[in-house]
Amino acid sequence: MRRIAVFTGSTNGNSPTFATLAYSVGEELARREIGLVYGGGRAGLMGELSQGALDAGGEVIGVIPQAMVDREWARTDLTDLRVCATMHERKAIMADNADAFLALPGGLGTLEEIFEVWTWRQLGFHRKPVGFLNAEGFWQPLLDALHGISSAGFLSAVTLEDVVVDGNLSDVLKGLSQKLGA
Repeated sequence: MRRIAVFTGSTNGNSPTFATLAYSVGEELARREIGLVYGGGRAGLMGELSQGALDAGGEVIGVIPQAMVDREWARTDLTDLRVCATMHERKAIMADNADAFLALPGGLGTLEEIFEVWTWRQLGFHRKPVGFLNAEGFWQPLLDALHGISSAGFLSAVTLEDVVVDGNLSDVLKGLSQKLGA
């Protein structure tokens, strides 16, 4: 795995552990020489994630629409900042530049981004693996809902089992790497 796209919040959330987690994920990706592709923001968990990777000497590619740059939301000290026109273009660029996808804690944007790439995988538009870092059980309510959706017949068990979920970053990265090679 050369690069991973990480989706996460542009705020820190209510728990200080989320910021620590995001920073440590960035740091660990850099330590493993896995480039980070992310939304290009400077605030919240996105800022912590990118700072961890930068502090550890990692490659950090940010992708952000011009409208967000105009609002001064972009981080400009990255390895590579790619400014695009739309959110649709942003997600396409991120997907094109990543070998896998990972969701850290976040809100609607994080959900929308991870669900889109997961749907693309299910439809066969790419074979890049998708994962959730379920640190401190953050994603458990969502995962429970997805199991309910599967039980109701709207999400195949195969699709649900295809996503990598773990509370430990090393195990998530291992699972993504295994699916990448499969």
